[in-house]
Amino acid sequence: MDQHPTTPGQGLTRPPHLRPGDHIAVVAPSGPIDPQRLTDGCAILRSWGLRVTVARHVLDTHPTLGYLAGTDADRAADLQSAWLDPTVDAVICARGGYGVHRMVDLLDWDAMRAAPPKPFIGFSDVSSLQEAFAQRLGIATLYGPMSATASFITDGPTAEHLHRTLFEPTATTVLTSPTATALVPGRARGVTAGGCVHVLAAERGTPAARPSYAGSILILEDVNEHPYQLDRLLTQFLRSGAFDGVAGIALGSWDGCGRLDRVRDVMLDRLAPLGIPVIWELGFGHCPSTLTVPLGVPALLDADAGTLTLEVPALAER
Repeated sequence: MDQHPTTPGQGLTRPPHLRPGDHIAVVAPSGPIDPQRLTDGCAILRSWGLRVTVARHVLDTHPTLGYLAGTDADRAADLQSAWLDPTVDAVICARGGYGVHRMVDLLDWDAMRAAPPKPFIGFSDVSSLQEAFAQRLGIATLYGPMSATASFITDGPTAEHLHRTLFEPTATTVLTSPTATALVPGRARGVTAGGCVHVLAAERGTPAARPSYAGSILILEDVNEHPYQLDRLLTQFLRSGAFDGVAGIALGSWDGCGRLDRVRDVMLDRLAPLGIPVIWELGFGHCPSTLTVPLGVPALLDADAGTLTLEVPALAER
């Protein structure tokens, strides 16, 4: 298996940005999709001047496991078909949930590596795919809102930030939020990586897992994990060596994880001993209003200023 690990200062291949008239495909690699949310999200994408195709199995439900959007083979086939289709300019996931770990190894990574890069958007459970895109394809992705999720459909700033990232990426190179503060002060440079904590923890020991996030600006967030569970997950990363050499960390939202002061205490206890700058609550992840954060792009983290500044735009010129 070919892998494309990042090194300090180097980013992954950035796909080209979008233009009105481009074609975006909607896939469902994880959980089942609410039909009305799918319709509403596709309407927003079309309002941006995009042609939208919904993959064949998006509205499927697994015959016995109702938490999956169809069978593993069908979910993988939809994603692979969209990625290999030369008329498709971008791929967006409809939602997360659970299921990517079951289908990611069913993809033909050799065939996908031969296809031109295109923007790939998702978060949460999609973190597993984004790690595979980074390690197996060497392609930067977007950790951002998905088309059949509440934040994309109901929160204007969430959709607008994704829109600007896709169409005008030079306008979204500085990421910050009103809640962003320094958990550990300092500045650091590295290549963005990361995603949803419990999903990334489940990647440890799998074929696409990188040995460590050395040289990375690591972005981390989660949902519905109690403080002791977050402690366990972070401790697993620490014991496995995954955090060895990390340059800095940007923390996002912790919706449903209990009292934020207790979550903050866990982050201080587990991350401060690394001796690297850490931003608290940068404003991405499972929150009602969320930023789109590129993965695989060189960036400067300034914990004191509460900013993550991309050193190149998220997407390349065409």
